[in-house]
Amino acid sequence: MGIFDMFKKKPPQQPKPLFYDIVCPYCFEKFAPDEVVFRAGHHREDDENYALGEDDELNRYRERFGLDTVDDIEAIIHPNDIPEEHQIYSDNVLVGLNDRYGVVTRRRLCPKCHNELPVTSGKVPSNIISIVGASQVGKSVYMTSLIHTLQNTTADHFDAACMPLNAEISRKFRTLYEEPLFERGDLLASTQKEKMQEPFIFQFVFKDESKPPLTLVFFDVAGEGMVDQDYLGLHGQHIKNSSGILFMVDPLQIRSIREKIRMQFGDSENAWVSQYDEPRDVVLTMFGDFIAYQDKSKTDIPTAVVLTKSDMLHSLKDEEGEYIKSNSNVFNNMVHRKWLNLTEFENIDGEIRRFIEKVDRPFKGTMDVYFSNTAYFAVSALGSNPVNQKLQGVASPIRVDEPFIWLLYQLMYIEGREE
Repeated sequence: MGIFDMFKKKPPQQPKPLFYDIVCPYCFEKFAPDEVVFRAGHHREDDENYALGEDDELNRYRERFGLDTVDDIEAIIHPNDIPEEHQIYSDNVLVGLNDRYGVVTRRRLCPKCHNELPVTSGKVPSNIISIVGASQVGKSVYMTSLIHTLQNTTADHFDAACMPLNAEISRKFRTLYEEPLFERGDLLASTQKEKMQEPFIFQFVFKDESKPPLTLVFFDVAGEGMVDQDYLGLHGQHIKNSSGILFMVDPLQIRSIREKIRMQFGDSENAWVSQYDEPRDVVLTMFGDFIAYQDKSKTDIPTAVVLTKSDMLHSLKDEEGEYIKSNSNVFNNMVHRKWLNLTEFENIDGEIRRFIEKVDRPFKGTMDVYFSNTAYFAVSALGSNPVNQKLQGVASPIRVDEPFIWLLYQLMYIEGREE
């Protein structure tokens, strides 16, 4: 902060709203807090309204992700059926009901998919960050590396904690993602279309209670699902109601780089898949859906364009920096503490913008047309290129949390400072 910045007028503080709209982190539907429904806190055999039974909405949601249906579950209670004096409010938000048997429930559900909502829903803004990208870009590996880094180091640097939304997500993340990659060095298999994964939901919670928690939703859907209307509808909702987007681009998606790296590595790497989606096509498919309906056909959702597998760029570096300089910042890890280091950020953003402009101008042009607030990053989720689906050593991520920290800055959770 320069000396003159101290004298700049601060924007007037907006009065805090009484409550906030809720965005469900499971189905991304947006609704007012008084539209929630509740799961009864008990069941009775002598009252069909409180008997155990199937929940069609919940099962429809679960079926979409290949999860088992739930046959016997407590009934749904609608707030309209409960007298006002038996409705429980906290901070102007309906958080519980005292039912006709005097049993209190605080299990608030999304009215659309009947999944349980985070405790803070409605009391704080629903700031959801989505991780999106085409098939094969390594979204699962990046998500694993990002969450691992946020939980183990980044959260501590920003006086926060990064936690799974519930025990089930915690268990799945640890056994299916974190342990294979960080303990056994096994690469994760590509997500199959028929195995549409339910969202992984984490919360980044600050010790400073005046800052609302930030919800990080990783929605792993196979890139082949891009043509599936049902999937596109869900993905459109997901993106439209996000507060920030991490958009993954794999260097191997870019034809000119793919050929250069192929010359370097040969075909023995097993790194080549038969069909890569061009980054521009992904933007057109994923975002054309909802951006066309925005004002001026542009979105102002802050979007971090994340070039993955940056360790592969070693094969393109040279002193002149035709593509990338030998001493590029891309190859060095950077740790941001307490604030976003703007000097470092501007360097990496400028370098990757120039790089993308050079190797894939159509993609860069499409981003410029559709997005009004972008920044460019390069990350390596593992630090080195795996051989035959196995890491040669321990995973040592490079700059994986930087795009997330930029989004924290954009959403005014943290400040940025020049070096």
